[in-house]
Amino acid sequence: MREFEPPFLLRNPHSMTIAAAFWPRRMHFLGPAAPRFFETEPGTRVRADCNWQPNPAEHPTIILLHGLEGSSDSGYMLGTADKAFGAGFNAVRLNQRNCGGTEDLTSTLYNSGLSCDVRAVVETLTERDNLPEIFVAGFSMGGNLVLKMAGELGNAAPSQLRAVAGVCPSCDLGACADAIGMPRNRLYERHFVRRLKRRMKWKSQLFPGLYPLNGLEKVRSVREFDNEITAKFCGFRDADDYYARCSAAQFLPEIRVPALLLAAQDDPMIPFHSLEKGTWRANRLIELESPPHGGHCAFISRWRGADRFWAEARIVEFCRQHSQLAPL
Repeated sequence: MREFEPPFLLRNPHSMTIAAAFWPRRMHFLGPAAPRFFETEPGTRVRADCNWQPNPAEHPTIILLHGLEGSSDSGYMLGTADKAFGAGFNAVRLNQRNCGGTEDLTSTLYNSGLSCDVRAVVETLTERDNLPEIFVAGFSMGGNLVLKMAGELGNAAPSQLRAVAGVCPSCDLGACADAIGMPRNRLYERHFVRRLKRRMKWKSQLFPGLYPLNGLEKVRSVREFDNEITAKFCGFRDADDYYARCSAAQFLPEIRVPALLLAAQDDPMIPFHSLEKGTWRANRLIELESPPHGGHCAFISRWRGADRFWAEARIVEFCRQHSQLAPL
């Protein structure tokens, strides 16, 4: 596969990031999806939108996990699933709890520490469905969750889990919250905060009395939201405690399956220094690819066709390299 080269007009990371959010993907292989619900904890279910090959147990399966305030219908989720399905994979687009219109499936909130949800889906597909090869890839917040899960599993990872990948993973949550709060990223922060607050208001209506929202209107940043809402209702002392306990960086050295990290050096929301350094670099199972450009979960290539969204194609290529079932 060719190395990533951005179009000249998208060398600016903000132009790249915003363009990717609105650039339509053409679905060449992906048909209507079948919803499936997984119980991940007592009283909590998550929904996945699944595209199964004929005889699913004869094909590899890729589970995809979106980022903050995304869903199974996010462009990068659909684009990756389409490429994976065309390459012979079963494609499972997983919604984090409360996302994709699933707020009524649990009384709890979602956060960057809930790697247990991804793990439960992997266990169900391997133990109940007997699927022979599982790959898991996450974007941004989803990347943190996927890599955290792999590190927590360590040597106990099931043999069916063949590889994992993170695109612009937020492995240092504190550094990412600080980056999003910078003046140059005000557009992104306003977008996230507005959607997070709207979701909390809806959640409080679905579960009256469970989520008193005193002070929510004063929240103006992601860090403030995590301090006032996430930490308060998810069992953390404060935002710093949440970030320290849930960042995947500390779990990376324990990963025992092949792992791919795709990170743009100019990502406006994921400081590259938070990924390029650390004890995990001694883990030879982890491969870091870091083009100078690419923005946040964007990587729009100058090439037309299947390589236009380079990171999506690279994930599928990486999974095919570690699969014994996917045709080359």
